[in-house]
Parts: sequence; C-alpha cells; structure tokens
Amino acid sequence: MSVRSRTRPLIPALLSAALLTAGCAGQEDAESGPENPSSSATPHGYVEGATEAAEQQSRLLLGDPGTGDTRVLDLITGKIHDTARRAGVIELTTDGRFGYFHGANGTHVLDSGAWMVDHGDHVHYYRAKIQEVGELPGGPGTSIRSDAGATVVTAADGKADVHSRADLEKGTLGTPARLPGTYAGPVVPYAEHLIALTRDGDAPAKVAVLDRSGKRVAAPESECEDPQGDAVTRRGVVLGCADGALLVREDDGTFTAEKIAYGEDVPKKERAARFRHRPDSSTLTAAAGGNAVWVLDVTKRAWTRVETGPVVAANTAGEGSPLLVLEADGALHGYDMSTGEETAVTEPLLTDVPEAATGEAPAPVIEVDRSRAYLNDPAGRRVYEIDYNDALRVARTFDLDVRPSLMAETGR
Repeated sequence: MSVRSRTRPLIPALLSAALLTAGCAGQEDAESGPENPSSSATPHGYVEGATEAAEQQSRLLLGDPGTGDTRVLDLITGKIHDTARRAGVIELTTDGRFGYFHGANGTHVLDSGAWMVDHGDHVHYYRAKIQEVGELPGGPGTSIRSDAGATVVTAADGKADVHSRADLEKGTLGTPARLPGTYAGPVVPYAEHLIALTRDGDAPAKVAVLDRSGKRVAAPESECEDPQGDAVTRRGVVLGCADGALLVREDDGTFTAEKIAYGEDVPKKERAARFRHRPDSSTLTAAAGGNAVWVLDVTKRAWTRVETGPVVAANTAGEGSPLLVLEADGALHGYDMSTGEETAVTEPLLTDVPEAATGEAPAPVIEVDRSRAYLNDPAGRRVYEIDYNDALRVARTFDLDVRPSLMAETGR
C-alpha cells in the first residue's frame, strides 16, 4: 500500500483533547465524593483493554466480494490490517464499532477496535485490537441495529433477536433473547427501549415502543405505509414511509411519533428508501430516483429535493456542509443543500462506476465524518480521503491490494 497524504490539522486534535479533559473533569468531580471513594482508582471513561484518545480513531472496513478478501484500514496510522477471508459476502454494514459482513447464509461480526462513546456534553474516543467475534444466523434481508446496551438482529421474516452489547465487546455473541411476534422492519434500539413497526394484515404499519425484553410499553399514534429505511439521529429515530417519514422521539419518558411529509405525491421509485448521514447528524440523504437526492433536515422537519446528475452515492456531514454526490461520470460533486447549486466537482474523475451503475457490482459509497469524506474506488483498488470543506480536495489516496467494493467507517 502507498499513501499520499497531507496531515490533519493539529488544532482540532488539541481542541478535542482540551474539551475532553474539561468535560470529563467535571463529571469526575461529581462522581468522586465521600459516597464514591473508589472512583479515583478508575478514571472516568476507562475501558479495560482499550486506549482512550483525544480525537476520533477512524478505521475503514473493506471487503472484496469477488475474492472474499477483507481489510481494515487505520486512518490514523495509515496501516492496513488483514482480516479473515469471507466468501459470499454481499453487503457490509456497521454500528460505529462492529462490522457486519452479510452473506447468503449468515452475517460475520468483526470488532474493528475503534469506537466513540457519547456522554452528551462530551465524547470519548477509543482504540483497541481488531478481533473476530463470530457468525450470526440470517441470510439476505437481515438487518442489524445497535446502541450502547443492545444489538438487535431482525431477519427478513420479521423475527428479531436481542444480543447483549457487553457480550460482543468481550468477543462473543452470547445467547440472544428472541422478541415476541414479528415486525415490519428493523427493530431499532433507542432511549433504552426498542422502536419497532408492527402491522395488522394489510393495514399501514404502526410504531410500537418495547422494553428490552419485547414488552410493549407505548404505542404513539402513527401510520407508516410501505416502510423503508431508518436512521437514528440526535432528534430521534427516523422511519421512512410512502408519504415521507416518521420521527419517533423520547422526552422525559414519553414517546411521540411525528410525520414529516413530502408535501407532494412522490412515485415509489423516487421515495427515500435508504438513508445516509454522518452519525449524530440530523441531516439525512437518500436517492430520489435516478437523478436527484432527498435531503431531510430533521431539525426543521423539512424535505429538500436536489436535482443532480445520475446518482451512484450520496451523503453529507450536515448543516453548513455540502451535499456530496458521486455521479455516473465518476466524479464527486458538491451541492449547496439549500439552493441546489453545484459548488464543486473533483477533477480528474475519481472512480470508474459503470459496473455499479448497471447493478453488476456493489455501488461505491461515501462515508462522512466531522472533517473528511471517504470514497472507495473498487476498479482502481484505492480509497480517497476528501476534504469536503476545501472544494472537495483529495487529501490522501490509499492504494490497496484488494478491490474495496464494500466499505464502512467505524470510530465515529
């Protein structure tokens, strides 16, 4: 592997360290009174077997479905780690720490060894060794959603199992608990509960709030016709529906469901069916047919349709950042999300996308964090790091020994 790089700015790292220290110091003070005399022996945020860092410890999980080869690219050190070969992998997803390599007969779980813990007013970043965890049952259509306490595996038939997150962190799958009933989409952990969609016959799906054992504890008034797509944001859980989206929120123990409608009739092929966003951001993107992108501002409860060229992949870091769209010309385009104006385009073209555009191979993806975006180029066997705040400047290029047709970022 070769890396052509421009180092990340030092100031954000120092600022993160200062904020981390200041934020945690206050919490340590609050926890280290006479009633908790042992707290000084275990520093706030301590995780056994992990090293805490002052800045994000991002890693890219990479997979080549053709050969089964997989890699982990450490974006801090630039080092590439070989991981087990997995034949038949067709999809790669992540929950921010664990990578899920979905195959025809099951899903392999890999601990990337990079993650973030959000304490609200401050965050902790960790790095640890990469380790294989095990194989989950379930073929195509299996969905996996997680939070700090639980990982829920929802099969294509709507049955769902809850795994203890603590087990996965120890390198084992443990024994899952089966939720009662079946569900009309992925079961999503949120606010120490589970958000599920249930359906009675051909009626529209409705939101059910479950406790971690699967007992229904709330059923906010809601309807979701033809549910597709979901995302967890700081504003709540977003569920895609035929007429827009449902926003499920928790406030002081009370759950509500609010419809964010398109405001117009949208043909099925142009609906938002799969959301992409920066973790913790409240701005979501989704393809709107072949030549446009939906931007959902959850804070403003508003949809915006941005007309583009033929869309291969899209994402954004959120408010104040450009909408990033990989188009069929192989170039990355930047758009102003409020006006729809194109603001930047990469030159020369970054990737060859004919196979992906015709459905013969997984399409490239755009992963976004707080300062950079990452674009995989399977044909060129490389990954580009993009400074999206600097006219889409290519900050680094990582040359690989595999075709990175599958990619997901952890550590955010």
